[in-house]
Amino acid sequence: MSVTVSTFSRKNPFPARLTRTRLLTAPGSGKETLHFEVSLAGSGLAYEVGDSLGIFPSNDAAEVDAVLAASGLSGDEPVESAGVNLREVLTRQVTLREPSRQLLAAILEKCPEAAELSELVDPEAKSVMDDWVDGREVVDILQAYPRAGFTADELVKVLRKLQPRLYSIASSPKAFPEDIHLTVAVVRYELHGRKRQGVCSTYLADRVNGGTMPVFIHSAKHFRQPEDPSVPVIMVGPGTGIAPFRAFLQEREVLGAPGKTWLFFGDRNRATDFLYEEEINAWRGKGVLHRLDTAFSRDQPEKIYVQQRMMENAAELWRWLEDGSYFYVCGDASRMAKDVDEALHRIVEQAGGKSKEEAAAYVEELKKTKRYRKDVY
Repeated sequence: MSVTVSTFSRKNPFPARLTRTRLLTAPGSGKETLHFEVSLAGSGLAYEVGDSLGIFPSNDAAEVDAVLAASGLSGDEPVESAGVNLREVLTRQVTLREPSRQLLAAILEKCPEAAELSELVDPEAKSVMDDWVDGREVVDILQAYPRAGFTADELVKVLRKLQPRLYSIASSPKAFPEDIHLTVAVVRYELHGRKRQGVCSTYLADRVNGGTMPVFIHSAKHFRQPEDPSVPVIMVGPGTGIAPFRAFLQEREVLGAPGKTWLFFGDRNRATDFLYEEEINAWRGKGVLHRLDTAFSRDQPEKIYVQQRMMENAAELWRWLEDGSYFYVCGDASRMAKDVDEALHRIVEQAGGKSKEEAAAYVEELKKTKRYRKDVY
């Protein structure tokens, strides 16, 4: 049987249709977490559990207008290098978020009196630059230096390219062969006296509106399930980190996989933030999910996180590891994944009766044998 290879890729994204949006968090939640369903019908694209969907977002029209106003340009100016006008470039091709060193250097060149930028444009002062631009956007810089007077081509030249966002796929192709599900926390906040928002999360929530969006499949071979469906799996996925594990459980249900499964899920409050609670409880009832431990950080005076639930069940978790279980973690790389990794080391040390060095070697062996797998961002 011949296999059709799709012509769509990162370089040639497919115009996928957003077919469904559902709010996962309940009224009263401090978060806005949405479930999206995206149709791949007609694309020829195929995905596997563990993969991510790449999305090329467009910038918000109001943010584009603000940048144009701050730069004194109309948006109708042609951009020679792009072959379209400035508004189109600002909407689809460049990021209005992270100001580049090139932007600051260009302002300093045009406004020599802006001496405070001298240290920031020094390539040796990367940490100083990173601290200063943190939370600032292109419009903030342009508003602070209105005398810069960029032409359309000059402005585009010093802005960073708008990059695609990757979202862990929350569905199994065995259950949904022509659809992809996503679990996305919409980012909205205030900083420096202005409302800010995540580019792609609000693109999905506010701007696609049932239309199409450019997408591609990002293969993640490092985050596959065990080839042997009888092998047990431990999954640690707080918040939107639940996404790939929803896909895991969907697939295991379709396959009738006999291997045991253990999920650690955490969020702020059980009443408002227990994402996919009905599905998870149904999997427990069917025996697809064998064990569930939750950590709702704000349901009690002292905050509790998934790594604490791991420590509370150290002896059992150690038994699962010794029985050949794969260990998966998905979510925030800077804090959660680091804390989970530290907890895993402590569990091996304490429940496994090992020295610190022996525990580190044990965890390293899990990584080498691909039994410790991460999907972190």
